Amino acid sequence: MRPYSKSNRVAPSSFRWRSVAAMAVLAAGLWLVTFGCACGNFWFKISASAALLAGLSLAIDRPTEGGARFKAVDVPIGLASAALLYGVFCLGKLVSTTLFPFAQAQIGGIYGRAEGTPVWLITLLLLFVTGPAEEIFWRGFIQRRLMDGLGGRRGWLAATALYAGVHVSTLNFMLIGAAAVAGAYWGFLYWRLGRLAPIVISHSIWSAFIFTVLPV
Repeated sequence: MRPYSKSNRVAPSSFRWRSVAAMAVLAAGLWLVTFGCACGNFWFKISASAALLAGLSLAIDRPTEGGARFKAVDVPIGLASAALLYGVFCLGKLVSTTLFPFAQAQIGGIYGRAEGTPVWLITLLLLFVTGPAEEIFWRGFIQRRLMDGLGGRRGWLAATALYAGVHVSTLNFMLIGAAAVAGAYWGFLYWRLGRLAPIVISHSIWSAFIFTVLPV
């Protein structure tokens, strides 16, 4: 898959707006249940939700032109981009906790979901299920289709808004903001690189590191 440009957009007639809308609504519903329902283990619920969305998106439309295939260069790109995003979040925490009195409590609420679940299990789920599945769905399906229909920049912005929007039901301002920043970051990389594999590595490594290795 080449970096996005008007020259490699699909014909407007092939763009299925209804499938994007339906899948986005499904994602919002799954996130509402995952974050809002106290029953069940959070990490199993988020992994199952992401896997379901990824599976459905692949059944509807698989990535083309080799965009999902791994190359050797994807590893350093993924690791470097994950490290950069981690640094952004460290800086973001410093700024937000200085400016907003509620920030520390809301951040603590995010990490509090890990209580009672073995760290090794959370790490494996983030590395091999949640991280890859979210990228397959949000960037490989939602953003790709939005860029095909709206153009690169507007498609990226629309996908970022949807990614942040499904977290609104959590009523956690810090989580919504974090989703917006991370979604914009990975979405921009996908738009410019035109390949999913390095984004999958970046998301998976970053999420496992920030939740289980060295939380911010």
